[in-house]
Amino acid sequence: MEGLILILIVSLFFHGIVNKTKSILSGRKGPGILQPLKDIWRLMRKGSVFSETTTIISHIAPSIYLSSVLMAVACIPFGDAKGLLSFPGDFVFFAYSLALGKFFMIIAAMDTGSSFEGMGASREAHFSMLAEPAFFGVMGSLALFTGHTSFHDIFASLHFGNYVSYALSSIILTTLALLALIENSRMPVDDPGTHLELTMIHEVTVLDYSGFDLGMILYSTNLKFAMYAALMANLFIGSLSFFPEILIFLGTGVLFAMVVGGVESFMARFRMGRNPQFIFTLSSYALLVFLLAMFIIGKFS
Repeated sequence: MEGLILILIVSLFFHGIVNKTKSILSGRKGPGILQPLKDIWRLMRKGSVFSETTTIISHIAPSIYLSSVLMAVACIPFGDAKGLLSFPGDFVFFAYSLALGKFFMIIAAMDTGSSFEGMGASREAHFSMLAEPAFFGVMGSLALFTGHTSFHDIFASLHFGNYVSYALSSIILTTLALLALIENSRMPVDDPGTHLELTMIHEVTVLDYSGFDLGMILYSTNLKFAMYAALMANLFIGSLSFFPEILIFLGTGVLFAMVVGGVESFMARFRMGRNPQFIFTLSSYALLVFLLAMFIIGKFS
């Protein structure tokens, strides 16, 4: 329960910190940290407008998307405390809960009958397919390394005590951070600030949404970022006391938001043809994690 509350807290400020970091690095004052939250609240107080060509799929997709993200968040532990949904193999449930929400957003984009939204849906499905092996490669390697298959038991059993294990944790951290950028369609894979249909990915799939439904979609993105930050924090929490755990948990979220802001300030968006190649390289990181885990447990000795 503690992890869920902290993730919800981080999600309220994440995009505000990203935008503030970008503003500072570009020499501007920029909007306040709470401005993205105010924008979401403003949208949620408005009604939604739907095209007459859409069906019930477009109406229910944002609710399912937000619900799927909340279900995934409920699987994440906080130190010694288990997630609300904790069981052997819960990382598989976590991945496919997120996949369910993304599936509904993809078919909702096609439900509009717009060729542009269909193009964005195709790209989103393609990139998610390429990113999935990396997540399962990392979590499967950690399951092999620790002998457990639930998030709580995996993170509780992690002990980094030598240079090889430090290298392992660094690669896992990098992979999770890149997965978060890909899954949330941020730089360098996608540019959330662009409104050119030929280059948009996620933005074009939600082009027809407005009001309350658009607010749910935007908040779901905040939750997903906070969720990945929580996974990264759990790599280092271990069995610390309560208050240091909170500091690491919140500090990781703030630091990750600042890193995202820095990436978006100094990196240009990749050409569309480079994105699949870039995303697929994450699978090589996962393979390296697997090999290092095998080496640490003595399978190569």
